[in-house]
Amino acid sequence: MGYVFRMPSVNHERFGRIGIWSSALHPSDPGRVAAASAAVAELDSLGYGTIWLGGSPSLDQVAPVVEATRHITVATGILSIWEHRAQAVAEQAARLQQDAAGRFVLGLGVSHGGFTPGYARPYSTMVEYLDALDAAAAPVPASGRVLAALGPKMLKLAARRAAGAHPYLVTTEHTAEARDALGPDALLAPELTVVLDTDIDAARTVARGMLSMYLRLPNYTNNLLRLGFTEGDFADGGSDRLLAALFALGDADTVRARVQEYLDAGADHLALQVLAGDRAKDLPLAEWRTLAKALELTPRS
Repeated sequence: MGYVFRMPSVNHERFGRIGIWSSALHPSDPGRVAAASAAVAELDSLGYGTIWLGGSPSLDQVAPVVEATRHITVATGILSIWEHRAQAVAEQAARLQQDAAGRFVLGLGVSHGGFTPGYARPYSTMVEYLDALDAAAAPVPASGRVLAALGPKMLKLAARRAAGAHPYLVTTEHTAEARDALGPDALLAPELTVVLDTDIDAARTVARGMLSMYLRLPNYTNNLLRLGFTEGDFADGGSDRLLAALFALGDADTVRARVQEYLDAGADHLALQVLAGDRAKDLPLAEWRTLAKALELTPRS
């Protein structure tokens, strides 16, 4: 059975229905660049709509991905506004847009206090950063940027000052609330983490290994508390209830059903992060191929 998919607005069709989120596709190790370039070229040919370069990449790391692809949209997921000057980002983004023939999207976020000395006033700082991008010699247009937004204020800012929002580590309930906050026209492109394993206990172990880091970050835990979870759900890497809400655990049919839930909740696009091995280094090509087939993506030549 095919998807009952709410068609995105014309401006958002470039993102496609399904993308891949990975921090392994922009390696800092030069010895891994060739393998990453081959992987992004395959993701392009498999029919995915967008590659989300996770783990706060620099724009220098985006260039090889653009060079290795022909059709797929390439987005940062996300670039930390604390680590990169707006003027320099605008200049680099303009060059990437030219090289990518319009396929590049600048994903921006405020990151986390534990990662950023002097972290303060994240919302106001994001507004100032967007102002600086607008005022740059080569401005980054609102249509060429998205915001990593979780709370209502940042979501509304994403609707006003960007193409939309790219929320990370969220539930379908959050997706529905985000759609209401964004309105009908802004892009909503949440991330969903996947563990393809029919052994549910093993899948939960993998999920908890990843989630435990994020449960130390107030931006995420505060958002989950707003959604009705409790401090008890954060213990020992996350309760079964929390894992079921945040992950797709199981076989490809299970993932397909979970994807549909997010689309039904109001997502225009879903960025899938597949956990397999070391997520910062390993490229789960077999899993990406399996999901492309299960999700009925249209291959590109």
